[in-house]
Amino acid sequence: MKLNPFPFSLDNKRYHTLNYYNKNKFGIKVHKAVLECGFTCPNIDGSKGVGGCIFCDGGSGYFTVPNLTVTEQLKKEYERLSKKFGNDIKFIAYFQANTNTYTSADRLEKLLDEAISFPNTIGISIGTRGDCLPDDIIELLKQVNKHTSLTVELGMQTMHDSTLSVINRCCSHAEFLEGFYKLKNAGIRTCLHLINGLPNESTEMMLQSANEVARMSPDAVKLQMLHIIKGTKLHEIYQNTDIKLLSREEYIDIIVKQLELLPAEIVIERITGDGDKSKLIAPLWSSNKKAVINGIDKRLVELDTYQGRLYCSPN
Repeated sequence: MKLNPFPFSLDNKRYHTLNYYNKNKFGIKVHKAVLECGFTCPNIDGSKGVGGCIFCDGGSGYFTVPNLTVTEQLKKEYERLSKKFGNDIKFIAYFQANTNTYTSADRLEKLLDEAISFPNTIGISIGTRGDCLPDDIIELLKQVNKHTSLTVELGMQTMHDSTLSVINRCCSHAEFLEGFYKLKNAGIRTCLHLINGLPNESTEMMLQSANEVARMSPDAVKLQMLHIIKGTKLHEIYQNTDIKLLSREEYIDIIVKQLELLPAEIVIERITGDGDKSKLIAPLWSSNKKAVINGIDKRLVELDTYQGRLYCSPN
């Protein structure tokens, strides 16, 4: 067996896993407790568009229970997670569904305070968009960052405006960058989301997006395959047009190439998606998350490569 040349690893992984990051930061295994707090999005409510992104399934987060308080949801998440991992668990309270900074600073502050006060919470993660980070929200996040471990997750999806238009993102890459650098300049940990296999994107375009992430140097990134979920606009398009989806082998090859381009210090918080299997239309191979991850690990070893091998620092 080849020796692992990757420095940020406890388990022979050749990329910087979230498990490695959490064990070094917190000293324990950390889970995520997902929350749904009734937020919408500017491309849903008409302020910038309607219908949401074409792949949107009502904000994602199939463990979430809407219409409950933050405390009630965290209690349910504790019950769900403790059945599998035991009673002595700690978690990140994850404001996941829709755009969680698309509200007033006062309302968001109350929700965050409630989540931080829950006994098992050791950090906060907030999912949002780059165009929904006004100065008063940034100032609030700076204060929250002083009192807990905070991550803001930004849906970049791709760097290509042509694709962003196709998926009805209603947020240009330039707008995304403006929000990202607000967070970066405020010293707030950021995690960017990239989706592979978006309509009309070539492998070269996907690698360009990875190179852009490398240039921006966020703290973390989530990588996943485009899912076609039942009832979404994308599902309708898929039924009526010829959308080419990546095969599992193609996805693995792209992920390996993207990892090679990303600095080793960037945490890979997700390397494949695991959407609601009851609603998944395609690609069906993506439902076997373990097989995809094992395939990525195997390919990295076969090629004797690792995250950051081809990264070229701009300095």
